[in-house]
Amino acid sequence: MHPPGPEKKPVRVTIFHQPYTLLASDPAALQELADSVDQLMAAIAVRAPNADALRVAVLACLHLADQLRGLESQIGELHRRVDDKSGQLRRLLDAALEEPGETPL
Repeated sequence: MHPPGPEKKPVRVTIFHQPYTLLASDPAALQELADSVDQLMAAIAVRAPNADALRVAVLACLHLADQLRGLESQIGELHRRVDDKSGQLRRLLDAALEEPGETPL
């Protein structure tokens, strides 16, 4: 059995003119996310005035998925760079410790 997490509280948000009551352990963070999604959907609706709410929601999801993929790619690149630097530092440290005449600490 999992230990109990933070208590979740009902939070009322409005996204694209629709009210939702959701449970959240951090109501302020959920409200911020809901506001962000609402703004994104409103911006999409302005550019596609004839689109219904479902189409706007799908376009918003595609936009967010594209952002997520870009961030995942950036994180992967950062991991590769950290791994490369860690390897370089490990090799330099190994070489420094193997130098003759040096007394290990």
